[in-house]
Amino acid sequence: MFLTRISVNNPVFATMMMVAILVIGLFSYQRLGVDQYPDIDFPTVVVTTTYPGASPEAVESDVTRRIEEAVNTISGLDTLTSRSVEGRSIVIAQFTLETPAAQAVQDVREKVAALRGILRKEVDDPAVTRFDPDSAPILSIAVESNSRSLRDLTTIADEVIVKRLQTVRGVGSATIVGGVKRQIEVRLKPERLQALGIGIDQVIAAIRTENQDLPAGNITRGAEDRVVQIEGSVRDPREFERFVVAQRGGLPVRLSEVADVIDGQEERSSLAFLNGRPTLSVDIVKVQGANTIEVSDGVLRAIEALKNTVPPDLTFRVVNDESRGIRASVNNVRRTLIEGAALTIAIVFLFLHSWRSTVITGLTLPISVIGTFAAISFMGFTLNSMTLMALSLAIGILIDDAIVVRENIARHLERGVGHYQAAIIGTQEIGLAVVATTLAIVAVFVPVAFMGGMIGKFFYQFGITVAVAVLISLFVSFTLDPMLSSVWHDPSIGRKPKGPIGWLAGFSDRAIAGILSIYRPLMRFSLRRRWVVMTAALVIFLGSFVLVPLIGIEFVPKADMGEMTVKLSAPVGSSLEYTASKLRLAEAAIREFPEVDFTYAVINSGTAAGKNEASIDITLKPISERTRSAMDLVDLVRQRLKSIPGMDVSVGLPAVGPGKPVQVSIQGPNLDELARLSAEAASIISGIPGVVDLETSLKAERPTVSIRLDRELASDLGVGLQQVHDALRPLLAGENVSTFRDRDGETYDVNVRLPEPLRGSVDDLARIYLTSSTMDAEGNPRLVALREIARLEPGVGPSQINRRDLMREVTISGNVSGRAEGDVGRDVVAALSKMELPPGYRFVASGSTKSINESSGHTASALLLAVIFIYIILASQFGSFIQPLAIMASLPLSLVGVFLGLLASGSTLNMMSAIGFIMLMGLVVKNAILLVDFVNQARRRGMERSEAIMQAAEVRLRPILMTTLAMIFGMVPMALGIGEGGSQRAPMAHAVIGGLISSTILTLVVVPVAMTLLEDLARRLGFQVGADAPGAELSSK
Repeated sequence: MFLTRISVNNPVFATMMMVAILVIGLFSYQRLGVDQYPDIDFPTVVVTTTYPGASPEAVESDVTRRIEEAVNTISGLDTLTSRSVEGRSIVIAQFTLETPAAQAVQDVREKVAALRGILRKEVDDPAVTRFDPDSAPILSIAVESNSRSLRDLTTIADEVIVKRLQTVRGVGSATIVGGVKRQIEVRLKPERLQALGIGIDQVIAAIRTENQDLPAGNITRGAEDRVVQIEGSVRDPREFERFVVAQRGGLPVRLSEVADVIDGQEERSSLAFLNGRPTLSVDIVKVQGANTIEVSDGVLRAIEALKNTVPPDLTFRVVNDESRGIRASVNNVRRTLIEGAALTIAIVFLFLHSWRSTVITGLTLPISVIGTFAAISFMGFTLNSMTLMALSLAIGILIDDAIVVRENIARHLERGVGHYQAAIIGTQEIGLAVVATTLAIVAVFVPVAFMGGMIGKFFYQFGITVAVAVLISLFVSFTLDPMLSSVWHDPSIGRKPKGPIGWLAGFSDRAIAGILSIYRPLMRFSLRRRWVVMTAALVIFLGSFVLVPLIGIEFVPKADMGEMTVKLSAPVGSSLEYTASKLRLAEAAIREFPEVDFTYAVINSGTAAGKNEASIDITLKPISERTRSAMDLVDLVRQRLKSIPGMDVSVGLPAVGPGKPVQVSIQGPNLDELARLSAEAASIISGIPGVVDLETSLKAERPTVSIRLDRELASDLGVGLQQVHDALRPLLAGENVSTFRDRDGETYDVNVRLPEPLRGSVDDLARIYLTSSTMDAEGNPRLVALREIARLEPGVGPSQINRRDLMREVTISGNVSGRAEGDVGRDVVAALSKMELPPGYRFVASGSTKSINESSGHTASALLLAVIFIYIILASQFGSFIQPLAIMASLPLSLVGVFLGLLASGSTLNMMSAIGFIMLMGLVVKNAILLVDFVNQARRRGMERSEAIMQAAEVRLRPILMTTLAMIFGMVPMALGIGEGGSQRAPMAHAVIGGLISSTILTLVVVPVAMTLLEDLARRLGFQVGADAPGAELSSK
């Protein structure tokens, strides 16, 4: 190997290469960002439009459909969903993963901008964003003061805190929850308006025209130029009372005569609670693609700076911080990495009996890991759970090459060969096998990195990280290891150590001797009874599939991140006060659990959209301070909250992917039919074991009042439909007709509305008077009571209308408890497939079922590619078409170990364990390669095949056990699943450890037998195989 010769002949140069790798890696490490998962750019664009006071049906027809029809023409669109609620339309356009997010946003903006002239004038301008306004905030900060009113606190938060936080990089929105802004309220007096014959339109017009500054031009005299401005803006709220709204009897009618002007506050639309106490908080939602930890750190730095500018009586408290769990999870993976490395080096020391040999071998780990940091930085990756988990799992692999090289060099030293020659010969002798094993691992992880769909994006950094780390370890093993072996002589080689080390050496030697005493006769028997061995291997392989139903399937295992989320739904139409009363009961019940640190709850904010919706973020104590995991508490909290009447409850953990694990979408044109079908489907799903927290997106109908105009009578009285709308809208919904600017330059809305007691019933509506276009005897507009020209009919209407791909839909969703999500999802699909749906209706399964189906296909493709690449590499390395097939016989033998490992540990078949199985494809062939490579070398020296196999079994048993145990012990910390997020990563280690154990035991027997059978079969077919095949000698050089 030319790299080995260069390094051995130039030890200083080789040392400097290692130093360069370390320096570059350490500098790169300082620049790496930290996040929980890789930055996956899902091109999602959200169009939010406000249509104040409009019913969900009006929002759907006037806004949502028009936006959907425009956006639907954009290329690259994957899924189009929408939600129409009272006064608001939310359209979410999800594009394919290949679509650039910036291009998707620009395309949507252009389409929506063209609609501005089509939408009604009452509709606010649509807001196009890359963040979902209903997504969960990553950070919530409570702002408290013992001496200020809620209005004053809100004013400071709005004018100072929110504006500062919105400038932090990565912040999509900063929203005040539980606050009330200052507002100039103009509360009309209907009886005075009626008596004076003044219409609401006159009041609004007077406020708009009088409260403004108007430029009048310039006056110039000589060198002096002056601007002329008519100043009409109000400087004090009391000035509004002096506005003249009409003339009656030659006298002015002022605003104070027909309305009360109050320097007050807007109606509360949301509430926030900290440990059951009302509070004001600022919720931070990040933009898509932003790093959670960087955004959180930026916001916290801004808060520290704000403490010097806000009044001293204000206090800040972080009540919800997603970055806390992420930091704990990433630190846990780091600790796992270090513990795995320590255990791996301990195993090496156990077998090599020498601290010098252990150091020479162990140096591969820090150099490979630190060198990989440089590659991670160069590729634009972050330090996240996937990249760190890749390094944790690769610990055993990284030291494998160094173990094999060092063990072979030591074997030659024990024979009396000089250190220089032993380094050269030992490395060259094993070089082919080491290169083949390393390239086999790279061949496995490259397909993993380039899988399609979300799983491909998710594991891209994982696959690249492992591939780069393994290649660096190969380079270090061929340079540093032989160089140090040639210049740093180990006096313990060839001598029997004494003391504790001698006891360890004796123990490992006796253990290997004991294994050999069993392995030799077993190998002889196997070579004599080859078909018995192959039949047994086939039975074991096929029998392993019997274990699959006992294991269960899910998309991603649940993780204990020290956080839980509870969603509460009060009956539709509930007031803020009613929802708050139920929320307080729920919070008090949750705080009964000693594991709970604190709770933060909101109503009508974030993911809780509506005055009857609330969400509670539960922060648990550190995992070391509690005896029950978050997974244990979910069912207990759910059971406790179910005892509180008057609300629906859903309890869950932070998860990968949107929504609940069980999701079924029923689509069709008619809401009544959808309601019937969804009720039938929900009844079926609720009977499936394991389904909990079942809910439907079709909420209960909301009480409505329909105003039906008598058009002929209204026309005779001079009132039109638009006039009725223009009058009722400000009276009921309120209308911000102007603004008031205070001395600090801040502006506040001037809102015209009926007082709350006068807009509480249908009778109140009937008594409202409208301005007619006809005049009375005095020339004033006539006033017509609404009850004279219209019928007011109480009724009900939808509270929310959901749509998907231009069709109305009802989504049924639920959580899973006590069973694997994939098993439940399969049962749900099987049960619903028996439903009879009318023409034009269909149901679509999403959630975990969709994710599992997509990831299974991509994983199978990656697995097939990995097997093909492994065969190509082995055939090229060994110069044989037959021997790679024998080596690859070890691949299916790992499956029984994978299933047994998952079953014994209580894990499931999921995305993590699937990647662990793919990883095994590269690991299990290592042992077979070492075995077959030595057999080939012995046969080329003239040894008979069976004798060569027996000798290879004895010589290669030690390095095979060393590498296997190093990999297993390197993954033990991860397999234990200790710490935040540890249980989510553990199945990968369970699969790898189980597969390694079974494949190592079976490979040592089955691969040599398979090789002999395949060679004999090829000879019978007339092919030249084995050491006598053309090119065999060349391939060994």
